[in-house]
Amino acid sequence: MSIISHITLGTNDKQRAAVFYDLVLGALGFVRLVKPAEKPLAYEKDGQMPTIYIYSPENGLPATWGNGTHIAFVAESRAAVDAFHAQALKLGGNNEGAPGFRPHYGPDYYAAYVRDPDGNKLQAVCYAKS
Repeated sequence: MSIISHITLGTNDKQRAAVFYDLVLGALGFVRLVKPAEKPLAYEKDGQMPTIYIYSPENGLPATWGNGTHIAFVAESRAAVDAFHAQALKLGGNNEGAPGFRPHYGPDYYAAYVRDPDGNKLQAVCYAKS
């Protein structure tokens, strides 16, 4: 069992976020859970935790992002990292680090960084040797 139950990211446009996360997290094997329309978007991979929730803040104020924070998702292959990055850019995300090796983190550390349309920073990382 994971030590993390869920991760929540804010959005100011649920429909835009659904299109973005369906394809960007989909590139990493996540699927959106079927929920009533008034519920937040929810994504899981193979039924495992953590669940990723996307929704507007409960207090009614605009969603904002944290400077110096990001969420890193494990990718099963370098191709999945590439697809994650490409989908994010195609869907209005911003490049925060193109796919490639990051030897300062380890010899097989292959990653890409993006910001979603709401400014949340996301990363996909593959630790595979090839």
